[in-house]
Amino acid sequence: MAQLRIALAQVNPTVGDLAGNRRLVVESARRAAEEGAHLVVMPEMVVTGYPVEDLALRNSFVSASVRATRELAADLESAGLGETPVVAGFLSRREGRSGAGGHSGQPAGAPQNSVAVLHRGRVVLTSAKHHLPNYGVFDEFRNFVPGDTLPVVRVHGVDVALVVCEDLWQEGGPATAARVAGAGLVLSLNGSPYERHKDDVRLDLCQRRAREIGAALAYVNMVGGQDDLVFEGDSLVVDAEGELVARAPQFEEHLLVADLDLPEAHDPGPAAAPDGADGLRIVRHTLSGTPVAPYEPRRNTVTPRPDPLSDTGEVYQALVVGLRDYVVKNGFASVLVAVSGGIDSALVATIAVDAVGADRVHGLLLPSEHSSGHSVADAEDLAKRQGFAARTVAIAPMVTAFERASASADTPLSGLAAENLQARVRGTLLMAVSNQEGHLVLATSNKSESATGYSTLYGDSVGGFAPIKDCWKTLVWDLARWRNAEAERRGQVPPIPENSISKPPSAELRPDQLDSDSLPDYEVLDAVLDAYVGTDKGEAELVFAGFDRDLVRRVIRLVDRAEYKRRQSAPGTKISSRNLSRDRRLPITNRWTV
Repeated sequence: MAQLRIALAQVNPTVGDLAGNRRLVVESARRAAEEGAHLVVMPEMVVTGYPVEDLALRNSFVSASVRATRELAADLESAGLGETPVVAGFLSRREGRSGAGGHSGQPAGAPQNSVAVLHRGRVVLTSAKHHLPNYGVFDEFRNFVPGDTLPVVRVHGVDVALVVCEDLWQEGGPATAARVAGAGLVLSLNGSPYERHKDDVRLDLCQRRAREIGAALAYVNMVGGQDDLVFEGDSLVVDAEGELVARAPQFEEHLLVADLDLPEAHDPGPAAAPDGADGLRIVRHTLSGTPVAPYEPRRNTVTPRPDPLSDTGEVYQALVVGLRDYVVKNGFASVLVAVSGGIDSALVATIAVDAVGADRVHGLLLPSEHSSGHSVADAEDLAKRQGFAARTVAIAPMVTAFERASASADTPLSGLAAENLQARVRGTLLMAVSNQEGHLVLATSNKSESATGYSTLYGDSVGGFAPIKDCWKTLVWDLARWRNAEAERRGQVPPIPENSISKPPSAELRPDQLDSDSLPDYEVLDAVLDAYVGTDKGEAELVFAGFDRDLVRRVIRLVDRAEYKRRQSAPGTKISSRNLSRDRRLPITNRWTV
C-alpha cells in the first residue's frame, strides 16, 4: 500500500472572474501545501466559475479560460507550489477546433467542460467531461461536446483516475473505464447544485461507485451561490469498500485534508495494459512513480450532519448563502424589503439580515386603508428585533390619486382592479426608492403564490431577487419557526414576531380579507401543487392519489394560467428538485389542461 495525503478545496468561485478564481486556486494550494498535501483537487470549472451557460459559446471566453489555466500553472510555480500537483476544472475546446460555427448539431467552437492537471508550471494533462447532463437546470448538450478519454495520473505511486460530476452519476463510461484501468483512487470534480435531501443521495452514490470501481473515491464540490443555484459543498472521501472516511461541512468554504492508504500501482506491461474501455480511451501520465516515505497519518475529519431538524435548517442555510452571493457577486451595497407584518416578508427580511447584516437591510412599511393595526405593529417589531432601518410611507393618498385619475378617464376602478392598484402603488414606490438609493429590491412571493398566480404583476411581485421563490407556504412557516427556535437555542431574541407566524395570512387589499378566501388551505394546496409541479402528475393521477377532483381541476387551472406571470418573475434560490423556472419549462399559450 502507498500513503497519500489529498486536499479537497471546497471554494466559492465567481463566473467570469478568471483572475479572482486563479487567486482562489493558488491560495487553496498554498494552504494544502502547508498541510503537507501531496495532491490538491479543485471543483468543476473552478477557473471560470460554474455554470457558464452560453458564455461557453463565446470563442473569446473559451480562449481566455485556456490562457488563464496555463497562467495558473505558472502562478503555482512562481508561488513555490509547483511540486504539488493541482487538479482543476476549466473551460476548453476540443483539439483541432477553433471559433468556427457548430456542425452536426454540436455547439459552435466545440467547447468542453474540462479538467487539467497542473504540475511544475505546466498543464501536463487535460481531459473533458464525458456524460453531459441535459435535464433540470442543466443544458450541457447545448454548451459542450463530450470528452472521449479517461485520464489516469500516477501520483507518488498511486494511479488516480479523474472524472467530472455527471461522469459519476451515470452508469458506465468513466466509472467503468476507471475500474478497467485499475485506478487506486478516483477524483470527482463537481459543481453539483443543492437540493433538499441531496446530501444523502450523493453519499450513497459515492459509496456505490467506490465499491463498483474497487477504489477509494474523493468527491469535491464547490460552495456558494450563482444566480438561482446554490452549491453546498459537502465534499467527501470514501474508501474502496464505501466507508466514509472524511467529510467537509456544508455551505462554507473549507479545505478537506485526508490521509489515505491506497494500492500501489504496478505496470502490467504494454501488452497487458488496457488502452480503453466502454468507448473511452485511457490516457496515462506519470508525475511521480515512487510512493512517499512512510509517515504518521492524521486523524481524518468527518463533519457530522446537524440534528434531526437539519433538513429545515439546511434549507435556511441555502437561502442565506444564495441571497448573500447574489448581493455580493453582483455588487449591491444593500437590499430593500417591503415589510407588511406578514410571514413572507418577515422571513425574507430575516434571511437578508443573516445574509448581509442588519446595516445593509432597509425595510419599507407601506400600509393602506385596509392594513390592520397589528400588521403595522408586527412589521415595526420585526425591524426592532433585528435592528434594521425601517420607514413608513402610507399609500392611501397615492392610491386615491390613481383612482381619481382613472375615474376622470371614464375608467373607475373596482373589485380586483382596485385591489391590485394598491399592490402596484407599493411596487412603484419600492422601485423608486431602489433607483434613488441603489438598493436591490427583494420580492417576497413564495412558491405557492407563484404557482397559483396569487400575486400582482408589477405589484408585490416586483424585485430583483426572490429569496423564498422555491419555498411552499407551509415550508415558509417551518423555516420561520426553525429560525426562531435556533435563536432561542443560542440565547438570542427570536427574530420573527410570533404573531407574524400564527395569524391567518392575508394580502390585506380589502376589508377582512384572508388568503383562504381565494385559495384552499395551504396544507392541502401545497400537497396538490407538489404533486402536480414536482412530479408532473395529471388530473387522473392526482385524483387516484386521493385528491378531490374539483380541487385538482381548480389548482391545475390556476397553475397553468399563471405561466405568463412566472416568466416575468425575479430569480430566486433553488432548493427543491423541481423549481418553477429552469426545472419546469412550459408554454404560455397552451390548451392542454389534463
